[in-house]
Formats: sequence, structure tokens, C-alpha cells
Amino acid sequence: MTSIAPKFEQYRNRYRNIELERDDGILTVTLHTNGKSLVWSALAHEELVYCFTDIGTDRENKVVILTGAGENFCADIDAGSFKLSNAGDWDLTFFDGRRLLNNLMDNEVPVISAVNGPARIHPEIPVLSDMVIASDNALFQDAPHFMSGIVPGDGAHVVWPHIIGANRGRFFLLSGQELDAHKALEYGAVSEVVSRDRLMPRARELAQNVAAKPILTRRYTRVALTQRIKRLLHEGLSLGLAAEALAAIDHLPSEGRMKDAQ
Repeated sequence: MTSIAPKFEQYRNRYRNIELERDDGILTVTLHTNGKSLVWSALAHEELVYCFTDIGTDRENKVVILTGAGENFCADIDAGSFKLSNAGDWDLTFFDGRRLLNNLMDNEVPVISAVNGPARIHPEIPVLSDMVIASDNALFQDAPHFMSGIVPGDGAHVVWPHIIGANRGRFFLLSGQELDAHKALEYGAVSEVVSRDRLMPRARELAQNVAAKPILTRRYTRVALTQRIKRLLHEGLSLGLAAEALAAIDHLPSEGRMKDAQ
């Protein structure tokens, strides 16, 4: 029977903000904007939703390395690219927002994050990986949500209390706290901190160890290890996004601002 699953050549050049390279089953996913550090935008948000689906349904991928280009993992946002003034505008964000993290977690091979610098926009994405390593100049902050008058409801409200603990997670989201790489290590958000020049070699070393394991061992270990967080995301994402939308529709037009984490 001929498979209809996507082939790497069909999707490797599909995305403007995502560079994909694969070597012996190790897929490196580099987030970028015009070859430089990723600027979060409506396009980047939508692309990741569909890219994670392509990656997850291509069984030739043995392990995924997720990283960023340039000096930042993702530290800036193009707020003007999002149209979020009414329910109709929010419908697309609600659609994509539920799928972004769910599609990442539905991928059934292990994921390694190599956090190459500050992650201020959607830092929950890299810390959801099975192995999280960070360069010594990395930091984590939920910059565009509560500090800008936005409910952190697009997964941040689920991920951070789960990853670093309930009280620490709530404080992190409400205060705008910056976690440098070593504090993130202490809190359990990352597992290793290395120098910037060692980041990708270490990620590839870990990936090669994972890729060497039998296919079903790799895939079913990922399934087993992600079951709980997937359940929490399924329970919390819709409510969180709805709360985010309600507060934003009430607040943003009156302030004349169109900022949001999405």
C-alpha cells in the first residue's frame, strides 16, 4: 500500500520562519525571521501549527532538535500582525492556539530544545521538550502577557505551574520574572546549561543517543512521558484562550493597543 504520509522533501521548504534540516533521522528545526532571530508574528504562529503536524506525521523523523537562529530564541513580537479586536478576529487565534502546543505534543518522537538565547515570547514552547538544554546567555520570561494587560491563557497558564511548580509558576507569570539559564536549571525548567559554542554539539550528541534506540522504544517512550502534560493541555487550553480573548476584547480596543502573546 502506498503511504500518504508527508515526505520530508514535501514540507522542508514550506515555511518562511522555520528552517528544517534532517541528517540520519535527526530533524533540526531552527526558528528564524529572514535568517535572524525569530520575531513572533501571526505568520510564525500559524506556520508552527502546521509544521508540527508535518513533523509529527513523518515517521522518518527519529528525533527533533528545536532551536533558534541568531542571538535569541524568540525575544521580539510583531504585535501589529495580529488582528484581535473582536470575536471574529479571535476565532483564528482560538483555532490555531489550541493546536499549536497540542500538535507539538502529539509528535511521537523525542524532542530536544537547544535554547540559544533569551526566550521572552512563548517560552513555554521550548520547555515542553523532553530534554531542554540552554546556552549560558539564555533566559526565560513571559513578556507579552500579564505585564501588557493580557491573560496568559494560551498554554503558559498550564505549562509553567506544571514545569517549575504551582507557586513558582504563578509568580513567574504574574510578576514578569526573568529566569536566567542557571535559575531555570535550579527550578527544573532546563536540564543542562552549556556555553553557546557547545549548545548544538551537545544537542546533536543527545539526539544521536536517542536516535540509536529501537523505533518503538523511541516512539512509545515519548508517548508515555507526555501523557500527563497532554491531558493538562487538553483540559486547560480552551478555557485559557477564551479567558484571554474576553479580557483582550474588553481591554485592547479601549487602550488602542493590539498587543497579545499570540
